[in-house]
Amino acid sequence: MSIFQNARFYTTVNHMKDLPATRAEVAFVGRSNAGKSSAINTLANRTRLAYVSKTPGRTQHINFFELGDECFLVDLPGYGYAEVPEAVRAHWVELLGRYLQTRQSLIGLLLIMDARHPLKDLDRRMLEFFRVAGRPVHILLSKADKMSRQEQSKVLTLVKRELADYPSVSVQMFSSLKKTGVDEVEQVVKGWFDALPQQEPPLLPPAEEL
Repeated sequence: MSIFQNARFYTTVNHMKDLPATRAEVAFVGRSNAGKSSAINTLANRTRLAYVSKTPGRTQHINFFELGDECFLVDLPGYGYAEVPEAVRAHWVELLGRYLQTRQSLIGLLLIMDARHPLKDLDRRMLEFFRVAGRPVHILLSKADKMSRQEQSKVLTLVKRELADYPSVSVQMFSSLKKTGVDEVEQVVKGWFDALPQQEPPLLPPAEEL
C-alpha cells in the first residue's frame, strides 16, 4: 500500500512557534500555481486532502498531514505570487526561509516546478535555502501532460544538466492529471522515511510495579 494512502489533515500553523512536535516531515513547496496541492492529492489518491484553488497564492499557512508513526507531509505556502499585500508576502518569505533552514525534523523536500517553466529565479533561491540544511531535494516537473514526450525528454535533460552542482537534488517528470511519475515519487519518499533511525520501544516498568 502507498505510504501516502493514510494521509489525513492534522493541523495548520502560521508561525514557527506553533509548529507541532514531529519525528519526520517531508515538505512540498513550489511557485504558486505550479500544481503543488494537486500533487499532494494525487499521491494520496484523494480529491480534497489539500485544497486546490484556481487563485494562485491560496495556501497561506503551513499545513500538516499525518501519515502515522509521527511522520508527516507538509504543504508550504506557494511563492512568487505578487498580488498579495507586501506585509503578507514578507511574512511568507520569512516563514519559508526559517522553516527550510532550521526545521530539525524536515528530512526531505519535494519541489514542484511547472515543467514548461522550470528553474525560475525563486526556484533556484529555494534550492539555495535548502542546500544549507544539507538534506535531499526531489524535483517534480509538473503538468507533464501538457508536453509531448520529446519535449519532456528535452526539459528533463536540461534541468538535470542545470542541477549538476546540486548532488543532493534529483528530478523527474510528473503529471497529476495522468498520474505520471507517482510510483517514482513513492519510492523516493519511502526511501527517506526508511532511512530514519528505528524508534526505541517504550521501556517496561520494573516487575514489582506491574
